[in-house]
Amino acid sequence: MLQIQDIRKKYVTGDLVQTALDGVSLTLRDNEFVAILGPSGSGKTTLLNVIGGLDRYDSGDLVINGISTKNYTDRDWDSYRNHTIGFVFQSYNLIPHQTVLANVELALTISGISHAERKRRAVEALNQVGLGDQIHKRPSQMSGGQMQRVAIARALVNNPDILLADEPTGALDSETSLQVMELLKEVSKDRLVVMVTHNPELAEEYANRIVRVKDGQIVGDTNPCLPVTDEEPPQHKNMGRSSMSYFTALVLSFNNLLTKKGRTILTAFAGSIGIIGIALILSLSTGFQRYIDQIQEDTLSNYPLSIQSESADMDAALSAFSSLMASGDENSEGNVAEQQMITQMFAQVGSNDLGAFKKHLDENMETIEENINSIHYGYGIKPRIYAADTSKKIVQVNPGVLFGDLTGSSMMSSYMDSDVFQQMVDAPELIQAQYEVIEGRWPEKYDEMILVLSDPYSMTDYMSYTLGIRDADELKGMVEQVMKGEEPEIDMEPMSWTYEQLMALDFRLVSTSDIYKHNKQYDVWEDMSGNKPYMRKLIEEGEKLKIVGIVCPKDGATGTMLMPGVAYTSALTDHVIETAEDKEIVKAQLKDRGKDVFTGSEFGAEEDEKELDFEDMITVDEEQLKNAFGGIDESIVGSVVERYMTEIAESFMLDPTGPQNDFLDVFKRLANEMLTQYITAHADPETGEAEISTENAETIAAEYL
Repeated sequence: MLQIQDIRKKYVTGDLVQTALDGVSLTLRDNEFVAILGPSGSGKTTLLNVIGGLDRYDSGDLVINGISTKNYTDRDWDSYRNHTIGFVFQSYNLIPHQTVLANVELALTISGISHAERKRRAVEALNQVGLGDQIHKRPSQMSGGQMQRVAIARALVNNPDILLADEPTGALDSETSLQVMELLKEVSKDRLVVMVTHNPELAEEYANRIVRVKDGQIVGDTNPCLPVTDEEPPQHKNMGRSSMSYFTALVLSFNNLLTKKGRTILTAFAGSIGIIGIALILSLSTGFQRYIDQIQEDTLSNYPLSIQSESADMDAALSAFSSLMASGDENSEGNVAEQQMITQMFAQVGSNDLGAFKKHLDENMETIEENINSIHYGYGIKPRIYAADTSKKIVQVNPGVLFGDLTGSSMMSSYMDSDVFQQMVDAPELIQAQYEVIEGRWPEKYDEMILVLSDPYSMTDYMSYTLGIRDADELKGMVEQVMKGEEPEIDMEPMSWTYEQLMALDFRLVSTSDIYKHNKQYDVWEDMSGNKPYMRKLIEEGEKLKIVGIVCPKDGATGTMLMPGVAYTSALTDHVIETAEDKEIVKAQLKDRGKDVFTGSEFGAEEDEKELDFEDMITVDEEQLKNAFGGIDESIVGSVVERYMTEIAESFMLDPTGPQNDFLDVFKRLANEMLTQYITAHADPETGEAEISTENAETIAAEYL
């Protein structure tokens, strides 16, 4: 039983409010043929749509077999329409490219019924309406009455409780209309049929109940049915399950595409053009953006933003210089005014509080790291690294001393950087995006390094000399020939090494603090880098550094962060800093921060200026020599010392960095130590004397000092 309880429905369009149903209440039996009559606009079609769930009522309730629809959701209404209601429309609403059988089957596709069962029910429904022999026809091959009967078969195939017909004979002739009405009357014997019509003659002839509607209200009912009052109120309940399997959906979609091949091909072609066009635009945009990002990343990799403790505003300096040049004509005739070009340039030099800046970065790293790849802090520390093999000579590979060895000047070495060792930034993903590993792996610990090559199969002889793989004396000989105006003799054959040989290179880390030895007599720390036995022992006991990988730039890399050479991680720098804290020289300097541990004098103390006297510098304490060397000719000893001290004095003239009296004392002691070492190594076992002549004086000095 269907109960309509005080249903109200209004349509609102802007300020216009149209009342379609105004408090309609109606009870319909389970099996009867009800005809709803009324003029156009009376609300009869709206009432039919509300019963069928096609339209929602504003208030009231629709109760079917004790089930209330007041709180139905969209899914509940779908189930209600699929299992309870069958629709017959005036315009048939058949799918023209589907067969009659497929049109009827369509009503069962969302009920979860198998294909075989759908076909059986559809054939049965078509037989019921007299079209069992025309199941393979298409709607365009049938008359209007036949199409309406197909629509009725489609409405009945789900075996609904209620059949709703909206002007089912409106588009049919009189004879066909009678056939359809006879069919509906037959159907009403076992179910409720509700028909909306404008034809009162057909309604009075075939319907057993006529309900008249006017202005949204029921004004007449030929066979009213009193509502049943049950003790239990209506319940909210879903009337079935609506679903369609994925396979069924795919089959229907595929069949639909096949029936409209031309349209499908044209639609697919037009759609593909749009999709391809959008894809091209997106790919070009993405490609350009990636290219720009890569160029920016590569540029900043080679030229990163650098902030130093002291900086100069070059733009402001150039602007000041330009303004000075432009103001030159303002001077009065006869006066030469000074233009403060240098002063203005120095005025642009400022200082940065790097400590506060680092603190700011550390405190705001969570927001800053989104816009950066890496932050690299420089402490001005270069690990002191030597080649492990000191059997022939001591080779310092970092900081580089190649140019200093070639020119014989430490100043030249400081101005011309020959370092091939470098610290990598703490951005492994950025570096690994630019380089490929051709042997080994990337470093992970502080004592692990990588060899960086410009290409996988070669490296420069400059790197070979700097790393100590080749003897720098070969290069020094060529330099001496050039300095003498001679054409250098280059007869060295190019060398080659395997990856295994390069990775087997042995380097030792020496703490810079260990190179200084405390002189208790003068309470100063002396540089022992010139004492070869001392340095050999220090290198032998140094920490071993190993090369764990060989890398080169990837093909197509437009920018690279590393120069050819050896690269180490920031962990090595941190290790050098940490180990320096426990050194005695560091503790001594921290204990008395105002005193220079190398000179013993106070920092900033003014020294009395003294005229540099060569004679004083090369004068040898004869008494000290006699005590040290016994019967050896003092003149020969003095010659050795004189030759070496002359060279030292010339260097001192170029760079007088220390007090003269301390300088002289230190090198006199060095000279005595040098000769003592030579006597010990070359003395006759019986006499205890060693031959020292002026001819080998330079050799002695070069070897032991």
